[in-house]
Amino acid sequence: MSYVNFFKSTQTFDSAIQFLQQCHLTKNVAAIKKLHGYLLTRGMLFVSHDFHSEFIAAYTKCFPRNKLQTLINLFNCINSTTPLYFNVIISDFCQKGFPSLALGTFSFMHTNGVPFDSYTLCSSLNASSRTKDITFGKQIHATGGKSGWLSSVFVGSALVDLYSKFSNVKDAALMFDEIPQKNTVCVNALLAGYGEAGLWVQELELIRKMPMLKLKCDRYTLSAALRACTGLSAIETGRQVHSFLLRALHNIESDVFLLSALVEMYGKCGLIKKAWQVFKLAGMQVRGGKYRDIVLWTSMLGVYGRHGLYKEVFALYNEMLAEGIRPDRVAFLTVISACSRSGQLQDGIKYFESMSNDFGLDPGPEHYSCLVDLLCRAGELQKACELLNEKHYKGIGNSSISVWGALLNACVDRGNIEMGKLAAQKALELDPQNVGICVMLSNLYARFGMWDEIGKLRRVLIKERGLKKDVGCSWVQVTC
Repeated sequence: MSYVNFFKSTQTFDSAIQFLQQCHLTKNVAAIKKLHGYLLTRGMLFVSHDFHSEFIAAYTKCFPRNKLQTLINLFNCINSTTPLYFNVIISDFCQKGFPSLALGTFSFMHTNGVPFDSYTLCSSLNASSRTKDITFGKQIHATGGKSGWLSSVFVGSALVDLYSKFSNVKDAALMFDEIPQKNTVCVNALLAGYGEAGLWVQELELIRKMPMLKLKCDRYTLSAALRACTGLSAIETGRQVHSFLLRALHNIESDVFLLSALVEMYGKCGLIKKAWQVFKLAGMQVRGGKYRDIVLWTSMLGVYGRHGLYKEVFALYNEMLAEGIRPDRVAFLTVISACSRSGQLQDGIKYFESMSNDFGLDPGPEHYSCLVDLLCRAGELQKACELLNEKHYKGIGNSSISVWGALLNACVDRGNIEMGKLAAQKALELDPQNVGICVMLSNLYARFGMWDEIGKLRRVLIKERGLKKDVGCSWVQVTC
């Protein structure tokens, strides 16, 4: 008995959904049409909203070039003048990772005069934020303004989130100011935009304004405040936030994200013992550190690694394995970097190989950069260069400037001019505007008194391309 006949006998919607999902993979158009016709003739197509979204997804998967026309053809058989039916379909497309189909559904509604509500706009803006083009989102913004929906705090929050995700912080702030009645959601959306742009001062100023807006901080708001304190190395403000969350929140020991933010903040400000105390706090409730998941472990590993406490990095990594915590790519990056800094070549290679052999993790460009740096610090420049040129690693080596930058930095330390030129050439091919590569190459030339080469480098790469070296700065809040 065929699958369609099985559905006819069982009359279960789950069986039809499973069948359509299977057709996504096999692109069995005939079977899709057969089930579609059966449901349509029996009047069962409109019983469940999931049917239409699944059929649309199945058809567009089979006809990717004509998916918009396919979408229109399927919607034309829907005799609905309310947005409820389409809202379910748009939301379903967003959840299943089809943002373009969700936007196509909104376009169909707008073209055919189907009214929309705040839920329609929010779901469509969410779909637009998942694409790489902000143009459609701006069009939805204009449509919402004409229909008078911008006064809704939900639509306003969705717009703030849209502009923040596209790093358009200025428009996100303007949209935030236009929301008449604000809530914590729209504040958090703007905080996310400030955080991505590194605007730590603006982030703290917005949080300080929340009492004036009669809004309360939630866990995400406090995490954003700690993130801003970390970026500014503002230890006193960070301590105040820590005291506030201890008074305002219950069972903080179970919130690994807040604890991780605290560990990062204290570690960035140089208070390693305080970061360790916060880390220990997460394991106090239950024996075995139940609440200390991989996020918190990697944060503490990062604190030790940044301050050169490499023995502590290895000890904490072994303790993490003993407690049954599975390391992720960030943990391995910290451990391999610690091996590089401490000169443990064999251990670094062992950890690098353990990623794929023991835990099934594919090393990324940053791991290869650490491995190259490890080989270079051990004086194995030729092996590092061979690693980058091997056919098996060629794709990864050529996709990241960091690996060639690590090799160039080692050539500067070891005084290898020819290999340094090659590394600089590869790096500049990937990023012609990278001033740091030019500076390292200039330092390599200066080590051997090659002043003519330095002059040529400055003339061709810096003056003609208009490159300018950024002025470095650092700060930390000093307390008395």
